[in-house]
Amino acid sequence: MKLAVDSSVLLAIFNGESGAGRWMESLIEGRRQAQLVVCDVVYAEISPAFPSKDDLDEVLEKLGARFESVSSEASWLAGQTFRAYRRAGGPRKHLIPDFLVAAHAQIQADKLAAIDRGYYRKYFPALPLLTA
Repeated sequence: MKLAVDSSVLLAIFNGESGAGRWMESLIEGRRQAQLVVCDVVYAEISPAFPSKDDLDEVLEKLGARFESVSSEASWLAGQTFRAYRRAGGPRKHLIPDFLVAAHAQIQADKLAAIDRGYYRKYFPALPLLTA
């Protein structure tokens, strides 16, 4: 089993935001049941929080998370879902990277740990979410 982790969760933890403790507990519990993975989009989104790649890799290793690239199948799903979102009048508030993270989780993992602001559930209803 795989648990994909969104940058919203990791940045909440790294920045000590409200709910960071609950997220950390959720990831620890999730790691007992599944391999934690971050896709390339999440890796890029969290990288500015670290002075070096080695520092980021070390933190991910301590969390028990590994890097996993987005597959072409997941990329296709992201693009098609984004097209439906824009055709339905969805604003540019959410861009392709948001859809890539969700599509990666839906195609290549079993669940996504994310702070959902509504669009994951709306546009990826088959994707199980872990929320804290």
